[in-house]
Amino acid sequence: MSDRVYDLQGIRVFEFAAAGAPPTNSRDATELIGAARSQQAELAVIPAARLGDEFFRLKTGIAGEIIQKFVTYQVRLVIVGDIPRYLLESSALRDLVYESNHGTNVWFLPDLQSLASRLVQCAAGRLAATRKP
Repeated sequence: MSDRVYDLQGIRVFEFAAAGAPPTNSRDATELIGAARSQQAELAVIPAARLGDEFFRLKTGIAGEIIQKFVTYQVRLVIVGDIPRYLLESSALRDLVYESNHGTNVWFLPDLQSLASRLVQCAAGRLAATRKP
């Protein structure tokens, strides 16, 4: 499968292919952000399989560097895929995933269906916040 662009719940999404070089530094992250922005995407989806083991070992600093770049450039990041084995190995990663999933900039989700559901919830929350009692 190759990279693809689509709208999901009114959000322009750039989904990276699982195949491809894993990002390992801020320069790689900037290239991913550039690819997403070139398609006017406000949300980038990266399969967990593409990130590689080193990303999920927080002591390498790769995850922090890449996530920070996405936050700085205001492109929301969603990491989609199966990561339980990494979560079992690291309480720090469990904490990162927990905190990220309670925010709006970075999410770790099991699949694209979960992303669609999450976007529906966010849209409902925005709608409720705009209504006056």
